[in-house]
Amino acid sequence: MSNIPGNLKYTASHEWVLDNGDGTVTVGITDHAQDQLGDVVFVELPEVGRAVDAGEEFSLVESVKAASDIYAPVSGEVIEANEELESAPETINEHAFEDGWIAKIKLADVSDLEGLLDAEAYAERVAEDD
Repeated sequence: MSNIPGNLKYTASHEWVLDNGDGTVTVGITDHAQDQLGDVVFVELPEVGRAVDAGEEFSLVESVKAASDIYAPVSGEVIEANEELESAPETINEHAFEDGWIAKIKLADVSDLEGLLDAEAYAERVAEDD
């Protein structure tokens, strides 16, 4: 079973969301997602300043096995992208929940967080894949 931190929210499409407590969230892909992808070789970061809608493709992660669209888990504005991933995309494999974050988003509506999965519900979703 993949590591699933209890302090995060999740999407059925394997993104994680950290509520930063200031109207912004940090977003990445889960340990399960990076494990399924294999060795990450490229990350297409979202453009800072871009408005995104929940469920919209906003990033792309390529591995030696596949390319996978990353979906915005919430609506809002991209306020920061993790530029470290441009030179070290493998950080997603090594630290999916820490240094491997993809972007920070200023929430358009904080209630978007209510529609996300908690760790227990996400664990059930992952179990369906296995």
